[in-house]
Amino acid sequence: MLLFLWRLCMFEDVEGTGLLIHHWDTDGICSARLLLERLSDMKITNKTPVLGNYFLIEQELSAFSMYDFVIVVDMALPEENILRMAKNSKVIIIDHHLQEEIPGVLHHNPISKGMSPEQYPSASWIVNEALGNTVNLFALLGVVGDFEHRIQKNKEFFQRITDFCSTQHLNFEELVHMVYLLDSNYKVGDRNAVEEAPRLLLKHPQPEWILKNKRWKKNLSLLENEILKHIEEPGEEIDRVLVKKIHTSYNIISTVTRKIAWNTGKDVVVVNTGFFKDRDQIYVRSTKNLMPMIQKGTSLGFRCGGKTEVLGAVVPNEKTEGFVKEIMTFLSQ
Repeated sequence: MLLFLWRLCMFEDVEGTGLLIHHWDTDGICSARLLLERLSDMKITNKTPVLGNYFLIEQELSAFSMYDFVIVVDMALPEENILRMAKNSKVIIIDHHLQEEIPGVLHHNPISKGMSPEQYPSASWIVNEALGNTVNLFALLGVVGDFEHRIQKNKEFFQRITDFCSTQHLNFEELVHMVYLLDSNYKVGDRNAVEEAPRLLLKHPQPEWILKNKRWKKNLSLLENEILKHIEEPGEEIDRVLVKKIHTSYNIISTVTRKIAWNTGKDVVVVNTGFFKDRDQIYVRSTKNLMPMIQKGTSLGFRCGGKTEVLGAVVPNEKTEGFVKEIMTFLSQ
């Protein structure tokens, strides 16, 4: 019943010019693609924040205040960003990250309402369900993008993926490879390509087109050696937590952290000192609920976001060591 009511009111009174803000990864791109398809008769611009920022800078906030409505998908922006846009625009949030509901905006997040992340593993799945679509490539690519091979442990969703692949003459590894190709745009730092991708997927919805995209294949070739180098470099194990510092201009910290965590089965903390000049990226994967540390980082004024098992933060250089120590203390308890 709640889902039915949501479908009725989601785009009620939405008119004029619209802005769609989405995350830069496969889940965000596919979520945006599904929404653009649904709203094809409306004038909508899609944007992603400055790559690596889980917040909007002043220039973006000023520009984004010009729209009649704003849809934020798969992007847990700070409350102050949302409230700033809500002064002039109708704001709709569709997400699956851990976040508090923000008053004055239409917020659809089953996870925030206590639903299991196993039932709603991606924003693309939530978007697709809310739109009343049948299971399709883009709903599932977002799921595979956020979980990769770990989704095989979720029997319900992996069966859906298997059933879909059998009808489309695809296999699971091809879905994973499509994710790598789509993610290559943000990892090489090409923000324009990220914003272009949802509309390319609208124009070319065939899996074969994604797999054969020359530009994305070239990106992926550049990235594979860089990712492998940082995965293979030894880190330091402290109280059963693997800690690794990397220095790269590529936005690969989440991939490096995920692969190390999944390969070792350990909690992992990775710090990248090479993406920003005055700030460091911190990424954590753990079997513990990281929400307390996300809240802690936010209270310290850092840009933090994530899910139960994931923390991503952008921290001023001089504050990195102290925050990492707090994370390590939390993980070792």
